[in-house]
Amino acid sequence: MQVYKLKAFARFQRREKIGDGALVRSVRVADEGLIDADLGGGLIKQRVARSGEGKRGGFRTVIAYKRGERAVFLFGFAKSDKENLDDDELASWRRIGRIYLGLDDAAMEAAEEAGEVMEVENG
Repeated sequence: MQVYKLKAFARFQRREKIGDGALVRSVRVADEGLIDADLGGGLIKQRVARSGEGKRGGFRTVIAYKRGERAVFLFGFAKSDKENLDDDELASWRRIGRIYLGLDDAAMEAAEEAGEVMEVENG
């Protein structure tokens, strides 16, 4: 399973002090079939816990997800800041997610070299 994050998501992750391990865990949970919300079009929403706390008061992440193949963290937000995505945001993330899920390995590597995405550290 390849796990990536968009550059903008990486900024959110750093600001909120979310470790790569938390991202990998949320993808593993999704691979086990425990998806918080299926947003359609290859998008899922998974909760990620705040450091030292549980998922309930944590963050929501929007992930372009193809089980067992690739996950790309697109967007993150605190539930206290934003209740949910509106229809326009959701449509935009679906378009972006389809692009990243449709790329072959060479194109994904090129996106990584261009700095658009980063691979999530899995160790």
